Amino acid sequence: MSYLRCSEAALLLFTFVQLTAALKCVCHLCVNHTCETEAEGACWNSVMLINGKEEAVKSCVSPSELKGQVFCYSSRNVSKRNCCFTDFCNNETLHLSPGVILGICAVQNLWCNLIKAHKQDPEESLDDQTLVSTDKCLKELIYDMNTSGSGSGLPLLVQRTIARTIVLQESIGKGRFGEVWRGKWSGEDVAVKIFSSRDERSWFREAEIYQTIMLRHENILGFIAADNKDNGSWTQLWLVSEYHEHGSLFDYLNRYTVSVEGMIVLALSIASGIAHLHMEIIGTQGKPAIAHRDIKSKNILVKKNGTAVIADLGLAVKHDSNTNTIDIPINHRVGTKRYMAPEILDDSINMSSFESFKRADIYSMGLVFWELARRCSIQGIYEDFQLPYYEQVQSDPSVDDMRKVVCEQKLRPSIPNQWQSCEALRVMGKIMRECWYANPAARLTALRVKKTVSQVTVVKDVKE
Repeated sequence: MSYLRCSEAALLLFTFVQLTAALKCVCHLCVNHTCETEAEGACWNSVMLINGKEEAVKSCVSPSELKGQVFCYSSRNVSKRNCCFTDFCNNETLHLSPGVILGICAVQNLWCNLIKAHKQDPEESLDDQTLVSTDKCLKELIYDMNTSGSGSGLPLLVQRTIARTIVLQESIGKGRFGEVWRGKWSGEDVAVKIFSSRDERSWFREAEIYQTIMLRHENILGFIAADNKDNGSWTQLWLVSEYHEHGSLFDYLNRYTVSVEGMIVLALSIASGIAHLHMEIIGTQGKPAIAHRDIKSKNILVKKNGTAVIADLGLAVKHDSNTNTIDIPINHRVGTKRYMAPEILDDSINMSSFESFKRADIYSMGLVFWELARRCSIQGIYEDFQLPYYEQVQSDPSVDDMRKVVCEQKLRPSIPNQWQSCEALRVMGKIMRECWYANPAARLTALRVKKTVSQVTVVKDVKE
C-alpha cells in the first residue's frame, strides 16, 4: 500500500513539474531558433501567403495571448495555424492547400488592381494597370487600409508577422512609456513605439483604441501593428505605426517658422483629426465617440506634406451611446499638467459626462494653436517658440502651480497685438479665446473650429 502511495506521489510530482515548467518551442525569429513561454502558454505554428510564396512562422504564444485564442484558429481563406502544448511540438511545417493559395492570389490580385485603378492616370493603358509588382501592391494595400477610413486594422496574424520582421534602425525619442525607434519593414520606414512590460496597460489600451472600427483617418496616426516580444527573460511591447520624419509638432515648431498658409493647413488638420475622434458614427460598422485626454504639441506629428496627425491614444476614452457609459482606462498615467483644462485642475470635471472629456480636449487644442500661431512668419516677423504659460510656471509645473495660474488667477496665454493686422492670425486668436473659456459648455466644438479655420482667406494675408 505504501509503495502505491509513493508511486502516486511520484506521478503527481512529475505531473506538477511538467505543468509548471517553462514550455520550449521552435522560433524562426529568435536566437538559437528557440523561445520559452510559461507552462500555460503554447507553441505556435502558422503558414500564410506572402509575395506569392508560403511563409511559415513558428513561435511562442503567451498565456495572455492564448486567452483570446486568435492565434490558434485557422482562417479558411487566409492562413493555417495551430497551437500545441508540449516542448518543440511546433517543429512540423504546415502547408496551404493549392486551392487556398489560388484563392488568396485571386483576392490579392483583385485588391491590387482595384487600388491601382483608383490611383491610375487615365492616360495610361489598361494593360499597364495589370502590371503590378507584389511588393508594391502590399505596401499600397497597407497604406490604403491605414488612410481609407474603413475597417479597424490589419488581421492579428499579419500584424504579428510584420512586427517580427522589422529591423530597428535608430532611437528617435524617449517618453514616460519607453522609446520610439525608426525601423525598416520591406524597405519602408516605420515608427516603433516600445513600451516596457510595466506599461502593459498603456500599450494594450493604445493598440485597442487604434483598432477601433472606422477610426482610420488622414489626420489620425496610421496604425500598422501591435505585438509583444517575449524571450522568457524580458518582454517588449511594440506598437508599429507610420513614420513621419518631421517628428512632433513640438519639434517642428522649435526648428521652423510657418507661413500663413502653412499655419492654416496645420491648424485645419489638427482640428479635423480631433473632430473625427470626437464624432460618433452610427451604423453596423459604426465608430464610438472618442476623447483624447492628452492633446499637446508633442502628441501631434507633422507629415511630409505639411499636414498633421493626432498620435498617442493611450489615455483616450470611448463613449457607448447605447448604454451611455464611458470606457475609462485603468491607467496610472494622467494628462500633461501644462495642458490640463481648468475643470481638471480644480477637480470639478463631471466624469460621468462624456461631453466633459471632449471639452477638455478643446481647451488643450487652443493651447496648441497658440504655440503654432506664434511661429507664423508675417513679412519676417514671428515669435520664438514657447510652451503655454511659459511666463507663469517652471518647465515641469505641478498641478498646484497650474491651478493657481489657470483657475485662481484665471490667466491665459497672451495674444500679441500684431496678430490683429493679419486676418488669419486674428481668426486664430479668436478661436483660442473661445477654446479657453472657464465654462466648458461655452467652448467651441472641434467641428466648429474645423469649419471656421477652413473658411480663412489665405491669399489676402499672403499679399499683405
